[in-house]
Amino acid sequence: MSIGRASVLIGAGTIVSRLTGFVRTVVLVTAIGSVNSRAADAFAVANQLPNNIYAIISTGILTAVIVPQIVKASADPDGGRRFISKLFTLGTVVMVVTTAIAVVAAPWLVQLYAKGFTTEQLALATAFAYWCLPQLFFYGLYALVGETQNARRIFGPYTWAPIVNNVISIAGFLIFIALFGGDITGVEEWTPQMVAVLAGTATVGIIVQAGVLLAFWRRTGIRLRPDFHWRGIGLRHIGRLAGWTFLMVLAGQLAGLVQTQIVSAASGDGASIAVIANAWLIFMLPYSIIVLSIGTPYYTELSAHAHAGRDDDVRTDIGRSIRTLGLFIIVATAALAVAAVPASRIFTNSAEDAVAAAGVLLCFLVSLIPLALLFVIQRTFYAYNDVVRPFIFTLIQCVLVVITALAASWAVGADLLPLSQLAAAVALGQSLAGVIQVVVAAWLLQRRLGGLAFGSWMLSLGRFALAAIPSAGVGWLTFQLLGGVDGWTVSDKFLGALGAAIIGIVVLVVYAGLLALLRTPELDTAMRIVRRFLPGRG
Repeated sequence: MSIGRASVLIGAGTIVSRLTGFVRTVVLVTAIGSVNSRAADAFAVANQLPNNIYAIISTGILTAVIVPQIVKASADPDGGRRFISKLFTLGTVVMVVTTAIAVVAAPWLVQLYAKGFTTEQLALATAFAYWCLPQLFFYGLYALVGETQNARRIFGPYTWAPIVNNVISIAGFLIFIALFGGDITGVEEWTPQMVAVLAGTATVGIIVQAGVLLAFWRRTGIRLRPDFHWRGIGLRHIGRLAGWTFLMVLAGQLAGLVQTQIVSAASGDGASIAVIANAWLIFMLPYSIIVLSIGTPYYTELSAHAHAGRDDDVRTDIGRSIRTLGLFIIVATAALAVAAVPASRIFTNSAEDAVAAAGVLLCFLVSLIPLALLFVIQRTFYAYNDVVRPFIFTLIQCVLVVITALAASWAVGADLLPLSQLAAAVALGQSLAGVIQVVVAAWLLQRRLGGLAFGSWMLSLGRFALAAIPSAGVGWLTFQLLGGVDGWTVSDKFLGALGAAIIGIVVLVVYAGLLALLRTPELDTAMRIVRRFLPGRG
């Protein structure tokens, strides 16, 4: 499959997945609230636990190590069947053991993450966790199957399977509202039946998501069988690479743990854990649609070029992907920044809450463009089986995240920062740490490849930014003409979505027009990508 067609397939699936994910979150917020909701924060902590392990499996060991190894093993006489069978057997054993330990340790895990919770809130979060933690096994299975399919250039199922999960969750949360009502933000009114319906729905969705992905396994052409003979296929080499990656992801998880512990102190008194999760969901929408849909196919091809030792082609891949990603991600950042309040209204139950949540989103947006650049740079290191340098620049970022979070906590304790602004301060600290991280990462990659031709793609990014600034200004004016923070765009969840869409379209149209006036060569590439999404194209 070509990069263009793969990008369209992934992008289209991601758009539908994110849209249904948005609806899922809207229904969840309707059920348990977000800002000032102790119940929402309790559920966010419990549902975050399996996601943290999933991040280690998918973003860490699988993406960094397994994809390049599967690409390499595909050249074997058996097409990689023996290697992948052993890999799946080992992965299944690890996931079963990890899930069992996590379920037993649920009370301690909740207490570890939510130090600022009350006793009653801890009890509710623990009850949620017992239902949510079995997701670990199915997240791991989904990641292992999906990354293997990606390595075999089968991109569709991995992108489209989450849609089924979202549909199941939407139905389950609607049933919860029908049975028990909505906006249940306190912790005293929760019963075991309510916990089972809400958290059980979330887990059933993940189970079905993994099952759907397995249904497409035949396309890989690989017949799996249990194989416990793990010696002789390079697992020691994989283990050495995965060891560094594990340390890198562990550092990220520890930094996230500190953030969650600190932000939990604001639960019930303003934006807290649930608001951060929802702001991150909005933040990740352009990242998922733009960066993952375009970058994932590039990564597979870049891995093949790196394995063949074709450094010039790798440098070309880097420049081409950064320019393409940059054109889209810069305008997305501008549009989200000026539409932050109506976009946040989608996941809040009042206009006042939307303004509070928008502050957190704006702080996250500081790092959206650097994060897109990091995607390309980090995966270039992975393509060369180099996980030491990613560990270095990730460790720097994690240390800075912890320092800034602790500084925010100290500022609250010293009455220099309102408790209601704690979540925004922590988000801003994370963004600033991400900016420094990408600078260090780019410097290390330049030394690794002997040059990155910074001038060519930095000039393009500058041109995009030049067009984005006035586009954002027009978008902000549009928001004000629609009534601003007191207008109809923040009066309701669905009107918030409509208002954000109108503002975004205005920004995009102005941006495209300015790029055309500047005779931007990358605009033709962008238009070809967009046309592939239209009916009858591809």
